[in-house]
Amino acid sequence: MSHKRVAILISGGGSNMLSLVDSMIGGHAGRPCLVLSNDPEAGGLAKAAERGIKTASVDHRPFGKDRSAFEAELLKPLLASQPDIVCLAGFMRVLTGDFVSRFQGRILNIHPSLLPKYKGLNTHARAIEAGDSEHGCTVHEVTAALDDGPVLGQARVEVKAGDTPEELAARVLVQEHKLYPEVLRRYCMGNNDPVLLP
Repeated sequence: MSHKRVAILISGGGSNMLSLVDSMIGGHAGRPCLVLSNDPEAGGLAKAAERGIKTASVDHRPFGKDRSAFEAELLKPLLASQPDIVCLAGFMRVLTGDFVSRFQGRILNIHPSLLPKYKGLNTHARAIEAGDSEHGCTVHEVTAALDDGPVLGQARVEVKAGDTPEELAARVLVQEHKLYPEVLRRYCMGNNDPVLLP
């Protein structure tokens, strides 16, 4: 069985990356080929290296607002790893349309809201402020538009009375760690049917 090569982009501790990596064993159709970060100090890089996965980093800060120059450097280790699928897992840089188009139809992202609600940042606080009774997370194909693209899976959590954004975020994260690996497992086999977790 030839495995799909999966590159994972992170910016921080990499908890979603670890949930993906740890799922890609046994009969899974994917295998991690690279963990790449825009922050050389990202904690997830060491965790990936401990698991024997190739890592790389390209610090975005020297590039300032020049996203194209940053992405040109980011592409070097990414393309060298020859990924079939690219997973954004807490990657906190907005990618240009040119970058996304290189991987169109094979780049995924997980976002902490029930899209199309609450694109962008501070999703948990926004759900609480809106008085929503439920919140959650979405895995979607990445397109040039921010937090857009076909939905491949969603998981829902109850918004409880008195929730803080931090409490809500913690419960959503538990669901993220279940949803993203399940979507990726199916995606690696060519199944794009949406996964819906309660």
